[in-house]
Amino acid sequence: MNKMISLAAGVLSFSMALSASAADFKFKFQSSDPAGVKNFKIQQEWADRVERMTGGRVDIEVLPVGSVVSHTETLDAMGMGILDGHISVTGYFSGKDPAFGLIGNTVGAWSSPDQLITYVNYGGGYELMNELYKPYDVKFVGGGATGLEAFVSKKPLNGVADLKGLKLRAPEGLVQSVFAAAGAAPVNLPGSEVFTALSKGVIDAADYTVFSTNQEAGMNDIATHPVYPGFHSLPLLEIAMGMKQWNKLPADIQEILTTSARDFAYDISTQLKLADVQAVKTAQANPKITIHDWSDEERKKFREIARSQWKEFAKQSPNAQKVYDSVTSYLEQQGLL
Repeated sequence: MNKMISLAAGVLSFSMALSASAADFKFKFQSSDPAGVKNFKIQQEWADRVERMTGGRVDIEVLPVGSVVSHTETLDAMGMGILDGHISVTGYFSGKDPAFGLIGNTVGAWSSPDQLITYVNYGGGYELMNELYKPYDVKFVGGGATGLEAFVSKKPLNGVADLKGLKLRAPEGLVQSVFAAAGAAPVNLPGSEVFTALSKGVIDAADYTVFSTNQEAGMNDIATHPVYPGFHSLPLLEIAMGMKQWNKLPADIQEILTTSARDFAYDISTQLKLADVQAVKTAQANPKITIHDWSDEERKKFREIARSQWKEFAKQSPNAQKVYDSVTSYLEQQGLL
């Protein structure tokens, strides 16, 4: 009996070893999120689904932000083969071309993730992103958004006038330009330093991420005047990979990855929306936290400021003008302006 058990165990171990090495394609993707946050967990779930959908032929390891290169260097890392792919925010590459800042976060353009996802999949965004990434030898597989971001603030914010003089963290590029045009004093800080900067009074507010992530990170406990629903940022979150790796894939796996990227876009925005609802209830139960919801009139004021900056940003490069023309044409066609 013991021999039979040992034999069975050996066969099982051998089978598991074969299974573990059965993937035809093994890829390393770097995320722009740290391990442990909900965003990162959902990205890992996507990688697991791809493995199941391909029958184990594709094995994607998703690494936390900064594991191999900085979050602003993954585009080059894919082109050079240092990384096979990334799940990242497009706006991080605005230093390479203002076009990435404009399409990565067209501040004030989108009222919900569905609007941005529809533009990407059916309004020309997918084709435009692949055109923009072609010189970098990178394939845009698909994209969406985590959600309309909440706003973190230590001071009460009930409208555009309250932004004047407000020292806030905002990513470089269009976001900073819009807030500066609204009278705020934007500071360029990495996301990892936002909590400390708020705690020490270096900044009074921050463009960070969705409400549930802010709440889980304790942001609302030190910056007790969050704005929700958000009025400003809805960044493009993308799945992309090196073109050389993409071209090695057979057509059926390319199709699976493309379809899975569309599924991922809806999955992450839906999961975080559900999480936001619960997080808002938790925050509302805390008498020290006051949630501010801007009126339609104030949101319109901010959007008009943002639109003026879209035009200015479009002048910074030919590609940025292409993005401006594409996004505004789509918004006008859909009656969203």
